[in-house]
Amino acid sequence: MTFYSSTSNESAGTLKRTQVIDRTERTKLNESDDSLWYSAPRFCTHVDDGFLEQLTRLYRQRTKASYKVCDLCSSHVSHYPYEYEYALGHGLNREELKRNRQFQGNFFVRNFNENPTIEAEDQTFDMVSMCVSIQYMQRGEELFKEIFRVLKPGGVVIISYSNRMFYEKALSVWRDGTGYSRTQLVKSYFQNVSGFTEPEVITEVLPDGVEDEKNVFVKMMKTFMKRASSDPFYAVVSYRNFKRIE
Repeated sequence: MTFYSSTSNESAGTLKRTQVIDRTERTKLNESDDSLWYSAPRFCTHVDDGFLEQLTRLYRQRTKASYKVCDLCSSHVSHYPYEYEYALGHGLNREELKRNRQFQGNFFVRNFNENPTIEAEDQTFDMVSMCVSIQYMQRGEELFKEIFRVLKPGGVVIISYSNRMFYEKALSVWRDGTGYSRTQLVKSYFQNVSGFTEPEVITEVLPDGVEDEKNVFVKMMKTFMKRASSDPFYAVVSYRNFKRIE
């Protein structure tokens, strides 16, 4: 039987640099209080169905129904597989979070740009997710350190995003960036915390069992997926480091 244990490196979970981006790159066109700006509920999705289908598929491929999961910057829907047994939610709008059936009342409201802390004990979750919200986080370095803290050894983090945003509320570095530079930014947040595995970039999620890149069917499916979705799919995935104990 194989067990998993956290690495013994005492520096795990510490920041390598206090700043990944500078002060000017954190600025927003609209610097008003985020809590007030998000005070009105928005019962909608911010990316198209093609994006969301891939995201749910990725969650299912990288997790199990029994996992304890935490959805950061969430809303009335988390796009998790329906069979998830437990989820803690976070967001800025209480009415949206109350309507999310997978939280069942387990959520907290907090402006991470003022206080980037998660209401959970150390090593609580098997997975932490954030969907189309990383572009608004002005204190990403601190938040990713906090994400590491609440992850169990071997736990996975999935940060997903597209090219859509509330332009006035997105960071300058994100507004002025490209798909490549935005991906590099998210990777840098992971790489700045000792103990995360090298981040993996995913731009399309195929159905289970479809892996052969030379297969004509796979090529046709990829072409169809790109045509069916107008929102480009990006996800950066990393794990809290662990070692195998046989």
